[in-house]
Amino acid sequence: MGWLFYTDGRVQTYADEKAEIARLCTSHGDTRKTELVKACKVGSTWYAAARVINLDGTPVEDATYVTDADGSITFGAVFLTRYDDGCWGYKDMEESAGPNETRAPLGLIELLSDLKDPDSYAQDWRQRCRDWASIPDYEEGDKIRLATPVTLTDGSTCQIVTATHYRRGRQKRRCYRIEETGGLVRLSKASLAGSELLSSAKGEASPVLAEFLAGQGG
Repeated sequence: MGWLFYTDGRVQTYADEKAEIARLCTSHGDTRKTELVKACKVGSTWYAAARVINLDGTPVEDATYVTDADGSITFGAVFLTRYDDGCWGYKDMEESAGPNETRAPLGLIELLSDLKDPDSYAQDWRQRCRDWASIPDYEEGDKIRLATPVTLTDGSTCQIVTATHYRRGRQKRRCYRIEETGGLVRLSKASLAGSELLSSAKGEASPVLAEFLAGQGG
């Protein structure tokens, strides 16, 4: 399915978007109904978990999903969104299509029904979401080794860096100090996948405290 844009201006705010995602994930047929369980926005992408229930109370039979204990199935969906000339639009796909966007929170992934095929596109998508969520959020002073060297704009590479920050106005922005040169570089979260913590700032004594204790010992 391609992009669909709303030209009537009904979607303008975050609340409008969330309400529209809920509407898109809700349907009521003669024998089944679908309802939104959870929706999360990451960047410009919405991730949704939607539950399918048989109206007569019998278990839902599906070729892709294992039926849950309550007789329902819950599947994942991805909604790409953007604004074009003030008009909100979306492009949706189910997890079984193997979406490229893989930043769904683990809390949403855990709501989804088990899959019958361990090698399905949906299973691969869920694992990629888990892999993304497992990338560490390093703290100030943490020294790390990247899984693979990163090539910089000048052609040089770096692999061992220390988490630090720089200021832009009143905001602190995360960056990393290169071990070899002392220069600063900004790294995407994806480039931190598989990285290794070499030393933690938490595990090191404060140099100010160390100086104070040394003075006390004299």
